[in-house]
Amino acid sequence: MVRDSGSAPAAAGFSSREVILNAARTLVGEKGYDGMAISDLSARSGFPPSSIYYHFGSKLGVLAALLERTFEELHALFPTPSSFDDLAPLERLEAWLSAACDSLDRRPDYLRLLVAISIGPQKDAAEVQATVRRIREFSHASWVDALTPVFAPNGGKNKEALVQQLAILGRALTDGLSVANSFDGVSYSSQVGPFVAMVSGLAGQRDGAAKRKR
Repeated sequence: MVRDSGSAPAAAGFSSREVILNAARTLVGEKGYDGMAISDLSARSGFPPSSIYYHFGSKLGVLAALLERTFEELHALFPTPSSFDDLAPLERLEAWLSAACDSLDRRPDYLRLLVAISIGPQKDAAEVQATVRRIREFSHASWVDALTPVFAPNGGKNKEALVQQLAILGRALTDGLSVANSFDGVSYSSQVGPFVAMVSGLAGQRDGAAKRKR
């Protein structure tokens, strides 16, 4: 039976489901998914195991729901590159990446959660894979949107292929920074400048090569 009315966190304005998911996110960050027991989740959330099973069905159901909520929060928190369409291509990229990294600096638990999940056997569960894939595709599409005006404003097969490759690199950058942030205290925002400088240098090289061929 769900214990909403008897819970202090719920009384403070959170549903029992939200309280359990908040507790799960903290525990996964501390112990990893495999290290999180239902008893831990019960103790941290203040709700009995029966409430957890009522809402989520299983421990894996908790993880799937947590990932789904993370995806919704990412949509709400992260800017889209099109928010900066009034800027020149490189400035647009830098403004979007700066805003995105600022969001990650404020909520680093998002990517830490994905990294924690990626190293455990639960990553192969269908309900987990589906949501993780949606999060990854959302991130990749944002990188493609940000990089296309720099390298392929007028299309072109080779140019579009380069954008796809750089989008994978950009996504890998933020993945790696989630580890550097956790262990070394490296902020996401501190890497905006070096990445934009790299992109600017590559764009300049390609423009120069294109002019020499004319």
